Amino acid sequence: MTELTGLRAIVTGGASGIGLATAELLARRGAAVAVLDLAPGGLPSPLLGFRADVADDASVRAAVDTAVLALDGLDILVNNAGIGATGTVEENPDDQWRQVLDINVLGVVRTTRAALPHLRRSAHPAIVNTCSIAATAGLPGRALYSASKGAVQALTLAMAADHVAEGIRVTCVNPGTVATPWVTRLLDRSPDAAAELAALQARQPHGRLVGAQEVAAAIAYLASPLAGSTTGVALPVDGGMAGLRVRPAQG
Repeated sequence: MTELTGLRAIVTGGASGIGLATAELLARRGAAVAVLDLAPGGLPSPLLGFRADVADDASVRAAVDTAVLALDGLDILVNNAGIGATGTVEENPDDQWRQVLDINVLGVVRTTRAALPHLRRSAHPAIVNTCSIAATAGLPGRALYSASKGAVQALTLAMAADHVAEGIRVTCVNPGTVATPWVTRLLDRSPDAAAELAALQARQPHGRLVGAQEVAAAIAYLASPLAGSTTGVALPVDGGMAGLRVRPAQG
């Protein structure tokens, strides 16, 4: 599949997990891809790496401008950078709330704001935000993370409405629990990693964790000109978690 040939893409948080899987897939499908990350070293060819801190506006603007210069333009922005958090509404201190919202929500704002002047010069401009099933499903112990991702989904819809007349499509993906380094660290901190993994798998109707490559495939579709009439949507990639209510297996 080479539907992205000739297009130029930026992927934030693209050095690992969903971001890296997305950057590699976009490149395989023909795009020139720049990764913006806190630690962009060691990226596989042909990915270009640029250091950026999405919590710092000057860092973001400089990295986007440098990446666009290297790519000779910009057609696709994937806002993937983010951090996780666990805890109920009373368990996370104010400083952690500010940090997570600053990175997960304002990080999207900063990168998009820096990218829009370049996207307006594209014939096929698209923005895809990495959101989460946590935006729409009440998950225990995820109050702060869910609040940040709920904001990302609402922001996606507002951005789509603001820029549809310019031809800039804005969408998001809502992954379920994905097999990423963050989930691995979460399991490592659990007193019973095997039981925690089984619980995470069981709450997704298809009975397993989502693969990063599966989320990347959804992002690649939404970013592609093939999705030219798709904007203002959130695409679940969650094994049916958002909509299915399956009966438990009979023992």
